[in-house]
Amino acid sequence: MATGNKDDALDILQEAMFKLVQKYAGRPPQEWGPLFQTILQSRIRDYYRMNRVRNRLRVWLSGGEEGGPDPIQTVADPSGRLPEGDLDASRGMERLDEAVRALPLRQQQAFMLRALEGLDVAGTARVMGCSEGSVKTHYSRAVHVLREKLSDYHE
Repeated sequence: MATGNKDDALDILQEAMFKLVQKYAGRPPQEWGPLFQTILQSRIRDYYRMNRVRNRLRVWLSGGEEGGPDPIQTVADPSGRLPEGDLDASRGMERLDEAVRALPLRQQQAFMLRALEGLDVAGTARVMGCSEGSVKTHYSRAVHVLREKLSDYHE
């Protein structure tokens, strides 16, 4: 969700796992979760930084023009599935994904770590490098915004 691209996300995840094993294999297993999340968040921030630089270079090298549609994205699905069917099947997850992406980065992190990864407030604070009070504030605001944005969704 943080990258918007499954392949990039898997690469980041793999890099974080390797770094955890390389640097922290000797640590007690109960510390691995928060350590992994810290490494993962660092890799995600690195990804954003790298993309900003890469996008600046693309615009500069292309003369400031944005390219046309991606040819890979315009190829027909060989399985014969219709886009409308896929859209209907994944509408709820897409709405959640969009709502989470619209959150500020710190609220995204707090929500993902608390709700999806199951970390407690203290573990989330260690991963995010902030106080427990900040985690509670970010998480509360994220949940409030998500409830508001998704309150009309019924399926």
